[in-house]
Amino acid sequence: MAKALVVFYSKTGNTKKMAEAIAEAMGKNGVQTDLRKVESVAVPDLLGYDAIILGSPTYYGTMAWEVKKLLDESVKFHGKLRGRVGGAFTSSGNLAGGNETAVLDMLKALMIHGMVVQGDEHGDHYGPVAVGKPDQRSLRSCERYGQRLAGLIKKLFPEPKP
Repeated sequence: MAKALVVFYSKTGNTKKMAEAIAEAMGKNGVQTDLRKVESVAVPDLLGYDAIILGSPTYYGTMAWEVKKLLDESVKFHGKLRGRVGGAFTSSGNLAGGNETAVLDMLKALMIHGMVVQGDEHGDHYGPVAVGKPDQRSLRSCERYGQRLAGLIKKLFPEPKP
């Protein structure tokens, strides 16, 4: 069975709530999903997953340093994550808080690793975003994202046939 990691940093609990919704949707859609705080993830852990989904609050239009630190340290495995699925999501304090730039910063790092990312033609195109506490719209976006990612993961990493 394909394995995914939803790794997040959350100071207020908003990003954590989004991470839980994404991980739950992925699990319900047939992907073994681990949900972990970024502080508990060592860079070599990343190699054990077929998909890595990053979540961070938006700080000054980009990700929290805790998430950036994980990505910076992952350079020692450059090329080893190629072909795996990547994704990102964020929450911010206000509407013009830089959500899209934060998601794109995380996605750029994953693409530099050679990972596969999937956009969404509806709603949050790059990955789910929330302003403040996740509302029903952002939680539905998280659920949809988890479903879509699970579908992509299962296509790229199908279960072996007996």
